[in-house]
Amino acid sequence: MSSLEEGSSDSAHTPELSKQPLQGLKLASHAVLEKVQQRGRSKCAKCGGSRMFFCYTCCLLVDVSLQEIPIVKLPVKIDIIKHPNETDGKSTAVHAKILAPSDITIYTYPCIPEYDQDKVVLVFPGPGAVTVQDMIRCLHERNESRSRGPLLKRRKIEKPPSASHPSDDPGSGSPDEMKDYKSRTHPLQRVVFIDSTWNQTNKISTDDRLQDLLQVELRTRKTCFWRSQRGKPDTYLATIEAIYYFLKDFHEQCLAQEYSGEYDNLLFFYSYLHAVVRKSKETGKKEAEKRQKQQETETQL
Repeated sequence: MSSLEEGSSDSAHTPELSKQPLQGLKLASHAVLEKVQQRGRSKCAKCGGSRMFFCYTCCLLVDVSLQEIPIVKLPVKIDIIKHPNETDGKSTAVHAKILAPSDITIYTYPCIPEYDQDKVVLVFPGPGAVTVQDMIRCLHERNESRSRGPLLKRRKIEKPPSASHPSDDPGSGSPDEMKDYKSRTHPLQRVVFIDSTWNQTNKISTDDRLQDLLQVELRTRKTCFWRSQRGKPDTYLATIEAIYYFLKDFHEQCLAQEYSGEYDNLLFFYSYLHAVVRKSKETGKKEAEKRQKQQETETQL
């Protein structure tokens, strides 16, 4: 499982497309995208490139206004480290930036910010990677290991004999108060994703500036991206898929809140494009079958 970006080549056969795995999402209306698709491509106001819906180079909407798309507020800041050779037009990272502009930042490698290893995680598979469910506990353990010694003794001395409020005593209070306590005390401040094809990941994932970050792996999710990589498992996710699934798990398992579609609109563009590609493939298959039948009939004649 990965936080990594999609493959660089189209798959000739993608079984997941026919299963409609993106059904049931709470999404804003796609009517605006349907209208834009009917009008065709337009020029990006910044770079002049011919684009549909948005400019993947400038991270700007094209022929669509901000008022016509959903804006998603995230519970944690997200950084995307993009490989310099990643093809912009094949990356889904721009989806996240446009739909959650205040919470997502894209950096182009080798530009990587300086991170606090006790408050930042890297979503990337590996032998030491943990699940989202275990992530907060592991961060707390990191913090505690650094706090042992004189500081820990001082904390024991300063600890009050009794707690009069749930925020002082996490072991008391109603379930709702416990959920609120967990949401306010989790140490996670930022999550890092890598935007790259899988063959390009090694250079970024092994960078010294990311080595001390706790790695988190999404082990049970499967991609439905229409550009798959040959020889790679279906647990290798597109960047936007990885961000969405991480946030959904984080909401349920770390914030201890019932998920009600809060981040579904991160898949606003992705789900629409997925449907367009699926329809195109189905139409192409029907046309191919029709041509084959015509050829067989002509041969018999």
